[in-house]
Amino acid sequence: MIEDCLFEKAKKFLSAKRGLRKPETTDLFKRLLYIGPEDVTIVNYRRKPVSFFNPGAVVVGDKVRVFPRVIFDYYKYVSSIGYFELNIDDLLEGSKPEKIEVKIVLWPKSLWEFLGCEDARASFSEDKYFILYTGKGYYEKAPEVLERKDFLGFAVFDKQLTLLKRGYFSIIHGDEKYLPKSMKDSALLDHRKESVLLVRPDIRGIKVAWKSLADLDELSIHSTSLEPILVNEEWEAKVGWSTNAVKISSNEYLVGWHAVVRSDYSYRNGVALVNSDGELEAVSNYILAPKGLAEEYGDRPLVIFGDGLIKYKEWLIWVGGVSDYAIGFFAAEIDKVLDSLKKTPT
Repeated sequence: MIEDCLFEKAKKFLSAKRGLRKPETTDLFKRLLYIGPEDVTIVNYRRKPVSFFNPGAVVVGDKVRVFPRVIFDYYKYVSSIGYFELNIDDLLEGSKPEKIEVKIVLWPKSLWEFLGCEDARASFSEDKYFILYTGKGYYEKAPEVLERKDFLGFAVFDKQLTLLKRGYFSIIHGDEKYLPKSMKDSALLDHRKESVLLVRPDIRGIKVAWKSLADLDELSIHSTSLEPILVNEEWEAKVGWSTNAVKISSNEYLVGWHAVVRSDYSYRNGVALVNSDGELEAVSNYILAPKGLAEEYGDRPLVIFGDGLIKYKEWLIWVGGVSDYAIGFFAAEIDKVLDSLKKTPT
């Protein structure tokens, strides 16, 4: 079975690869601004959001294109994904427009995302937006027998935000198909038919970060290509990819990751350097963590979570959800971020 093979691979890697990072936080990022539900107007839906967080983000021209997770009630906590844009130079000065108009672009339409569309990771190529997201829903295991799963959703939009493709990834080996209990926290390194995909499947409770090869046409991940590359340390409950991949050289990408710290269950963040094959070359300790009332207190306290990473001039801009109620924009000098990396043993 696919699950058996992946479980043994994860167990072996977990026991062998701990000790690369330390439980230290050096906060390199300055706070630029926060945007919450009170700051926005939804232009294509009548209701007002109660939470507005965990956004994907890309820069196109002089605009930061942001894809936030939007929630309109606490009864079922069903998420959708919206879209808005900011001028990047204004953002770096800590300035936001008086009126921010948000359009909902993804909302539940199928059983596999019936409970929500969550936590977009966005990239842009050849006038198309590529969105990886979590479909929170059900799998029909047998007629009228539903199994709760978190699916790795994938959507493609054109430049005008017209939806071109939508579905979810499966892990395959020959004729066998495997859908883990949860598969999310992902990043694409490129947008070819067969692309390197960083992903975090839950394999019998083991939640570590993997690399893989994925077919973007068939929405399949080849099981033999799945390899764990980043594990949670002993003081962490889990680790996963947070952001899109940012290309910094011909063969290298920066990707944000998050970990849940056992001592206080805070979400803290670092970056990893991977090559074009998805192999881990270097990783930091924590370089962004929640601090102060605005970041530590919310619907889920002590969280800064992904989901967007932008390289602009000398800056690395991290766009993240703040304690499940708002969006924070953070910036650090990219040279300082690169200096925080520790090379992995060969």
